[in-house]
Amino acid sequence: MGKETAELLVKLVGFKNFVRQNPKSDRFRVNRFHHVEFWCTDATNTARRFSWGLGMPIVAKSDLSTGNTVHASYLLRSGDLRFVFTAPYSPSISDAADAGNSSASLPTFDHAACRSFAASHGLAARSIAVEVEDADVAFNTSVAHGAKPSSPPVILDNLAVIAEVQLYGDVVLRYVSYKDKANHLDFLPGFEPTDEISSFPLDYGIRRLDHAVGNVPELAPAVAYVKSFTGFHEFAEFTAEDVGTSESGLNSVVLANNDEMVLLPMNEPVFGTKRKSQIQTYLEHNEGAGVQHLALVSEDIFRTLREMRKRSGVGGFEFMPSPPPTYYKNLKNRAGDVLTDEQIKQCEELGVLVDRDDQGTLLQIFTKPVGDRYVHLLMLVTTFSFSSK
Repeated sequence: MGKETAELLVKLVGFKNFVRQNPKSDRFRVNRFHHVEFWCTDATNTARRFSWGLGMPIVAKSDLSTGNTVHASYLLRSGDLRFVFTAPYSPSISDAADAGNSSASLPTFDHAACRSFAASHGLAARSIAVEVEDADVAFNTSVAHGAKPSSPPVILDNLAVIAEVQLYGDVVLRYVSYKDKANHLDFLPGFEPTDEISSFPLDYGIRRLDHAVGNVPELAPAVAYVKSFTGFHEFAEFTAEDVGTSESGLNSVVLANNDEMVLLPMNEPVFGTKRKSQIQTYLEHNEGAGVQHLALVSEDIFRTLREMRKRSGVGGFEFMPSPPPTYYKNLKNRAGDVLTDEQIKQCEELGVLVDRDDQGTLLQIFTKPVGDRYVHLLMLVTTFSFSSK
């Protein structure tokens, strides 16, 4: 057991006792989340379902129509949030067409790995991508400090560089950087724009990814591993006493980059509760560690939820059951005067949960599982803070 792992095991103090500090300890420059890539078996229909359900138009593609015979990938975008959905074509098609030169727009893609991933995990996030100053430096620095390499740096059309290291389970942390900062691409070379934005505009107000939450069997070694190669600092922590219910017993640590715009929470199950921890249930259904949910920031959570709920029964996403009426009757006492009576009324109407922390008031709601597996890729769809009435 390493020193950092041993220290973590004894120093979890819970949310109330945790003192946030930012030592600015990143080992390389990390700017922001860049995108999340999902591996699946049918990218076309999966992308369209998420597009319709979240109000994210399909803005770019890399598939047979663009000359890519290796994989089909579709890019969804809303504000600064980007989702990519990727599925494999038959290896026999790509082998015959490419004649030794891969046409894949994402050179880190692997047929066998994608098929194995989908079989083990179903629809799930494969890559959490962050934009860095230099992907080559980020990769080499990470590996030098213990990261397990997944894909070495690859230059894309002399415009961008991507590289990958293992994060947890079969999920990778993807580094993306651009060669010419003045000529910034909308995404990556090999993706061509679609006409869907102009022909059928969608926008429910979702603007960016706030955090990507991973579930792991053991928290201490997972946190120590990621801290060691990124230099990220601890942004928050929670123990079973902070968030545990009959089904949610967990310990959690949130890691952050220097700017605290990239947040990577990780959870572990806690045993001995009346019911099995939801984290343990996830690990069983996912066949190991993986991304549990993605927190998406909305500029207006009420408008976003109204748009999403309109589509819940017609191809969109369903939400977890709303709290009982007593939850909202006592809300003023818990939230203070930050929310108006009208805002509290809308929270109750839409089933929004309200919490307070040192950052302000947080409004949030969870979808039901977005795929076939129980509690798989559970998504926190919107977060929003009100600083005044």
